[in-house]
Amino acid sequence: MTKLRIGPDKHGNIALCEDGKVIFFGAPKDAPEFAATDSIDADNAEILPGWVCAHTHMYSALCPYGMPAPKNPPKNFTQILERVWWRLDRAIDKDILRASARVYTAECLLQGTTSIVDHHESPDFIEGSLDVLADALEEFGARGILCDGTTDRNYGKSEGKRGIDECVRFVKENKRPLVKGTMGIHAQFTCSDDTLRYCGEKARETGVGIQVHVAEGSADVLDAMERGYKSPIDRLEKLGCIVPNSIYIHCIHMSSEETKHGADMGLWFVQNPRSNNGNNVGWPYNLNYAQKVALGVDGWSGDMIVERNAGRELAIKNGDDPINIDHRLYSGWRMMSDFFNAEFGPINAVANCRRSTKTSVADLRIVDDKGVKHTVVNGEVVVRDRKLVHGDIDQLRKEAQEQANRLWERMVKYPEEYTYGYDL
Repeated sequence: MTKLRIGPDKHGNIALCEDGKVIFFGAPKDAPEFAATDSIDADNAEILPGWVCAHTHMYSALCPYGMPAPKNPPKNFTQILERVWWRLDRAIDKDILRASARVYTAECLLQGTTSIVDHHESPDFIEGSLDVLADALEEFGARGILCDGTTDRNYGKSEGKRGIDECVRFVKENKRPLVKGTMGIHAQFTCSDDTLRYCGEKARETGVGIQVHVAEGSADVLDAMERGYKSPIDRLEKLGCIVPNSIYIHCIHMSSEETKHGADMGLWFVQNPRSNNGNNVGWPYNLNYAQKVALGVDGWSGDMIVERNAGRELAIKNGDDPINIDHRLYSGWRMMSDFFNAEFGPINAVANCRRSTKTSVADLRIVDDKGVKHTVVNGEVVVRDRKLVHGDIDQLRKEAQEQANRLWERMVKYPEEYTYGYDL
């Protein structure tokens, strides 16, 4: 394990990292003896904790590489899913997913985002898909939490079972120290009761939570009610899909009472301002009734400063307090603390030449007036002098373009008028 020395920074502090932790942060004169095996400068910069992207879809990373618009413009959120995203995710194969995951992970690290919580969907490439994502995270040194977003929408309950079983397999077989697995559900309105019940059973059996899109659009609410439930969260609870460390994403069309209830049951919630605004689905005022709310991007770029700034502007536009967006960005550290059973976030000064008994995980970004200069994950330098340590971003972008061209060719084979392949 690398023994890393960082700094001093513009405040005169140094950070000493060992065994993946920050064992000292403060003035050099107070530091213990430390035989560093690696070092990075922090001249005119600041040593800060790395950002957490609490929800994204790495499979969407190729969209900026020329994704064609649908011939028939969507008129509502459900049509956006049917005419764009559900066609795209079915067109993904192993090579396309690998290029997507690699370029997305690399871009995140260059932007100082050290942890990525991914919700994956590729209905025609399920088995082994989570390994492709995990391999990309491991290749470049990023931290992550992964799941397959189970759905029955194309091939029925057998499809749903395969997605859940992929999550179970990954949770049981994964040996990567920086990557965790969870169960996953795309959205409850694309799953049968049997599939949701099975997901809850496997989550409890494996001891992990469930990542699920909840009440992102009004169709999700109407679907649950048509099935005889009060709401999506009522359906998920009654079918056993509320388990510890579950992550409920979007939650636009939830009441304050439902949010409080979910919070009491230990749920994490994630807001995605740019995505919600782009899909015109509304603003989640109800999330003000929960404490465990983090900030995600829902497939947009993993630059959390861009997401925060956009979120602040949208909060003001929607009559909400922009400080909530800041709190949710910082809550990503608490989310990682829950999942990795360690302390993430602000670095506490260590004085009197003693090692702290409460060390922070060494996931760091060193930032100057030009942006992120270095990125460190688990005490290892993964971006040095604005360049990837384990890859070439230009080559990754070239590969992304090549696979994007294949993706668009495959995508157009699926009709825009979506035909559900099951009877829920």
